[in-house]
This record gives sequence, C-alpha cells and structure tokens, in this order.
Amino acid sequence: MSEFLKELHITSEFCQAHDIDAFTKHIPNEWVEEAVKQTGKASVRKRRFPAEQAVWLVLGIGLLRNRSISQVCDTLELAFPDTKGDLPPLASSSIIKGREKLGFEPMRYLFKLTAAQWDKSQDFDEICGLKLLSVDGTHFKTHNTASNKHFGYVQSATNFPSVRAVTLMSTRSHLISDAAFGPVTNSELHYAQQLVGSAPDNSLTLFDRGFLSAELLTSWQQAGGQRNWLIPIKKKMRYEIVESYSDYDHLIDMPVSPQAKELAPYLGDRWQARLILIPNPKGEIKGFITSCVCPKTYPLKALINVYWQRWEIEQSYGELKQYQLSNKPVLRSLKSEGIYQKVWGIFTSYNIVRLEMAAMAKEHKVTPLRISFINALYLIQDEFLWCSGRSPGMIPKKLKTLRENGKRLILPEKRKRKSYPRAVLAKTQKYPVRFKRKNATCS
Repeated sequence: MSEFLKELHITSEFCQAHDIDAFTKHIPNEWVEEAVKQTGKASVRKRRFPAEQAVWLVLGIGLLRNRSISQVCDTLELAFPDTKGDLPPLASSSIIKGREKLGFEPMRYLFKLTAAQWDKSQDFDEICGLKLLSVDGTHFKTHNTASNKHFGYVQSATNFPSVRAVTLMSTRSHLISDAAFGPVTNSELHYAQQLVGSAPDNSLTLFDRGFLSAELLTSWQQAGGQRNWLIPIKKKMRYEIVESYSDYDHLIDMPVSPQAKELAPYLGDRWQARLILIPNPKGEIKGFITSCVCPKTYPLKALINVYWQRWEIEQSYGELKQYQLSNKPVLRSLKSEGIYQKVWGIFTSYNIVRLEMAAMAKEHKVTPLRISFINALYLIQDEFLWCSGRSPGMIPKKLKTLRENGKRLILPEKRKRKSYPRAVLAKTQKYPVRFKRKNATCS
C-alpha cells in the first residue's frame, strides 16, 4: 500500500506541472530547476511546497498584486498532494517559510537566464543599424522595519525605506534586458556601472544626463563591439572642438575630472566624443554627446531626434507601478532578502507580460507598443484563472483564442511627441493664499 501511495504521489506531481502550463510557456520548468540547483536551493527531499514551486509563487505574486500569498498559491495550484493523495490547503505559515527558504538568488538567476534567452527572440528599433536601448532609474518603497532600514530613505522626512533600481530596456518592446538595484543611498550611477557589458554588440544606449560620467560611458563602449551611447549635455560642460562637420555637429575633446581619474586612473586626462547641437531647442535639452563619432556612418539627421525615444522607459516604469503593482507603492515584505526576491520576481513577471504583448503584436502585424499594457495584463491574469485545473490539451486552443482577442487591445498610432519646457510645480503653502502662484520654469 505504501508503494502505491508513493507512485500516486509521483503521478500527481507530474500532472501538477502541467496545470500551470499557461504560465510556463515562456519559462520552461527546466529553467526553474536550473535556477534552484545552481544557487543551492533545490529541495533535498520531497515536500508539498518545494523550492521550484516557491519560484512560481514569487512570479505569481508579481502579477496578481491584489491577491494574498495564500490566494496566489491556491490559484496556481502550487501545493502538491500529501502522501494520502489529498489536497488540503497549505497553511499561510508554511507558504511564507517556503518562500523565505528560497531566498533571492534563484530569482536573480532566473531573471538573468530568461532575459538573455528572450532578448534573442525579440526585434529591436534600429538607427543606422544599431539596436536602440535605454537606461534609467526608479524607486520602490518598502515597509519601515529594522531589516529594511539598510535600504535608506529618499528624504529624511519620509517613513518608508526605498530601493533604487536601474534597468536596461529595449525601446521597441520595453523588455528589460538587465537590472541592478539596492539601497537608495547608492546613486543611479553606481547601479548603472553594474550593467556595463549587458548591452548587445551593435547597439546604441540612451542615457539621461544624470549618467554623464567618463568612466561609465568609456567602460560601456569598450565592453564589446560597437556598444555605443548617447546622452544630453549639461549646461556647464567644458569641451574643446577638435573638428567641425557642420555648425551643429562637432568632434570634441573633454577633460576628465580629478575625482574620476582617482577612481579610474586608466582614463587619462581627456576623452573624446561627438557633440550634436539641436538647431532650434525647445526646453532644457540643448544637445547631446555620443560615441557615434563617424558622420558618414551615423548622419546628423538620423541621430538628432533619437534621444526622445528614451521616454519609452519612463512610460514603462509608469505602467509597471500603476498597473502591475496596482498603484500600491510599498513592496510587501518585512525582510530585506524578501525585497530583493520580490523585485527580481516583479521584473521577470513584467517581462512575461511584454512577451505576450509582442506575440499579440506579431499576430496582428503592429508594433508591440500599439498593444495596451493594462488590458494585456488583465488577459494574462484571467488566463491563470481558467488554466488552473484544466487539461493540458485545452491550453493551446485557449492561448490561440487569447491571441485572436488581442485585436481589441490595439491602440491608435502615437502622435509625434511635442517638446515642452519642464516646469516645477508650486510648493504647497502652509497658509491659505488668495491667488495661485505661477509655475516656475527650470533654468
């Protein structure tokens, strides 16, 4: 009888793996097993809630923000039957312990593995034969606990420790290629340094001007073949013109600051880049510098408007926080290791939504950014519900229907972005005022 129960338990595990096939179509079970094995988190003995299932739980939490951990576990049917073949619900404490035992290393490994694989299958926007990517930073709030305090605070007055994150993202599909994050006491430049080497060859990465650093940009360019960058100039940037291609296009020579030379002596005293000035600037962006120095290979007209695609990464952060995280800024974990685990899970789950959007876009012959993120997210959440407990043979048919219904998610083509000067919002006054103060324009 004991042997029969053992075989029944093995059979139930095999069937269980197919119940969430709709969730695993982008992440094969082999990748999850590799992640837990390579990080030393694989379960030694059979459990009702092994490490592999805890990985799916973290990914599910990243997508089903409005549900509790127990509800996510039940929705995805992650708990295996007991030795009697029954399926009693797991206690919340058992689920939490299983997630804590997992740690964050398998989630980081899985994110890196999936991002590398998914990048190969994606199309990129291109300019002069270079794939377009973007780098920028954002914040996530955490609970104010003793463990989370090491993340630091954005402002001394706030009660929430915050995580600072910097990501490398495709401007076409918004797929996150790599990410680095940690305490907010470290600068965005610090985390951007950790992404050096992540951009593919024959690429152009767009940076915000806060990332202007000779060390970062030189390292970025030298990490591979034709790994170029483009970044806005600062108002008081010092340079000397070496060669002029036109009134708005120059090869320039810039000094390396003493602080940069102290940190990276290999930089030398000066470095060169191409300066592109905007003929009729509207707003605070007056021009850019770039590593694309050859005017014949990279014409001025092709480069002058490319920077505005950097705003795609700002939009993606807004969609992630407002829709995927349901506009709830605080990450639900009382321990710092749980925060790291959760952020890696959120980024991986976000990429799953983007992959589905790319598949829908390909089905209907439009660009991925023409697919509504929030409606695609709702469809995937609904997909979890109807896939739970269904036979594997029904899933391909349901997925086909899901893709066909994607035509309802197509957005109208974007209008050409207009450039407006940035404005600073008026500060809230302590006392009532009779008239509103006009917005002050940034200098």
